[in-house]
Amino acid sequence: MIIIPAIDIKDGKCVRLAQGDFDRVTTYADNPVDMALTWVQKGAELIHIVDLDGSVAGLPRNANIILDIARKIDIPIQVGGGIRDMETIEYYLSNGISSVILGTTALQNEKIVQDACETFPEKIILGIDALDGKVAIHGWTQKTEQNAVDLARRYEHYSIKAIVYTDIKRDGMGTGVNIEATMTLAKAVSIPVIASGGVATINDIEELLAIRDCEIYGVIIGRALYTGAIFLEEAIRASR
Repeated sequence: MIIIPAIDIKDGKCVRLAQGDFDRVTTYADNPVDMALTWVQKGAELIHIVDLDGSVAGLPRNANIILDIARKIDIPIQVGGGIRDMETIEYYLSNGISSVILGTTALQNEKIVQDACETFPEKIILGIDALDGKVAIHGWTQKTEQNAVDLARRYEHYSIKAIVYTDIKRDGMGTGVNIEATMTLAKAVSIPVIASGGVATINDIEELLAIRDCEIYGVIIGRALYTGAIFLEEAIRASR
């Protein structure tokens, strides 16, 4: 299982939200590029970046910073937030980004996901953000009645690289990963699943590793790394 540090960018800074609430913001670093370099130095093999402003606006707002990170580090980057058309997908993937995450688009425009998977196989990640098992979109500001597992199954036969599954209630709260929901999704589809939301201690990583009958491909860690509740090097050792 791969450990993936998260960098969420809002107003050009590295922040974390509590439960996706834009009114509950904590700024952890003024320079996301420096933060990315720090995670690389500590052994990160992949970095998860979200353009929070873009997720609400529906188009990239911090792409200059994200591409600057891509130029300055030598590990893969997966990017989400405001990616809703082929032009943006191509822009990121042709400028050093390893894979892009489609969330809102996956729910609202299956044709774009299909075209993206055909054009860029194994470069497209499905972002499923759920509140009580129901998908939320537009930077989590809009809740839907779409079941998370049903949405994942819709894309079972596309060349999706992975699914990032985030439990919104737990995200940024340090209350632990929703093991049951993550495991349910991972068992329901053959697409590799990346757990996200609520990672608080090394125990969360150990619980994900202990899951039987399915394998969790990776886990994204945000607030716990920034507060020092988890040290990246320790998490990487535990995952191996």
